Amino acid sequence: MNRDAGAVLTVTANPALDETYAVPALVPGSSHRVPPPAVRAGGKGMNVARVAHQLGAPTLAVATSGSSSGARYREDLELAGIPHRLVPVAAPTRRSMAFVDQSAGLTSIFNETGHPLTGSEWQDLTALIARLLPRAGVLVGSGSLPPQAPPGFYPDLVRAAAGHGIPCIIDTSGPDLIRAAEAGAFALKPNQHELREATGEDDVHQGVLRLLRAGAQTVFLSCGEDGLLAYSAADPGHYLHARLDRSLPGNPTGAGDAAVAALAVHLASGSRDLELMLRTAAAWSAAAVLMPAAGEISPEHRTLQRQITVTRHSTGTADENQPTALEANRWS
Repeated sequence: MNRDAGAVLTVTANPALDETYAVPALVPGSSHRVPPPAVRAGGKGMNVARVAHQLGAPTLAVATSGSSSGARYREDLELAGIPHRLVPVAAPTRRSMAFVDQSAGLTSIFNETGHPLTGSEWQDLTALIARLLPRAGVLVGSGSLPPQAPPGFYPDLVRAAAGHGIPCIIDTSGPDLIRAAEAGAFALKPNQHELREATGEDDVHQGVLRLLRAGAQTVFLSCGEDGLLAYSAADPGHYLHARLDRSLPGNPTGAGDAAVAALAVHLASGSRDLELMLRTAAAWSAAAVLMPAAGEISPEHRTLQRQITVTRHSTGTADENQPTALEANRWS
């Protein structure tokens, strides 16, 4: 396996074997006859790796794998040609089921929670990441963690990446989002629900400012059809808003992961241009909606990128003219 310098290194501690069913019309309480599902190796970090690999970026995906579902997981990665390293675990790899209602244009998702890992399995995963980090250009930690996960797992990823002088992106929810911010993550990528859940703030600007004050350098906030917002600790009084002037029909399941892939590819190449990262992330996110399953984007992403509008706004908060504890050189 090729471990190229500057690779997008993704970590998926709680992967899922994704099953996507296409349903002409989803009627609650009714029986449905459907074709066999599209089955692929998934989990948020693996979706990021799949998109980055599709776009030709050097990529290496790390995940756990267990039981027969884990064997199917490995088989799909090998067939897709995605460079990967899997840590064997005793528990079966969980499943995630998506039901796409074709008539309504809506997708319902059922995610298994997954199974706890043993202490030695966490150690094996951490040791593998440590061995691979020196050749990475960016580290991405995405998704939920298995039950009983060490609370320091994501913060430790952030600090390990910093030790090698590379940025770390964390896309997760709940207390892990706050912990990653406190560890100084280069970028966090919550959606509005995850931000509210983690910070307790109904106002998105206040929620993001809490993450910036905690130590995050940048925050990219997914807002569904309303686009993507970008905030930086260097200028907490303003934010950038990227959006497409129309909604797109399709499956939004992997849109956020495609946005993270865009950020990761830019960072791995050495780019720190906030507006360019935001524009690309918004375009790749929109292009993911056009595809039937998570982990891939439409070739239309280049056209969509030209159609994305980016505007600058004031947060209208008390922090508008006050720097955070972070110095501007952490952003540069």
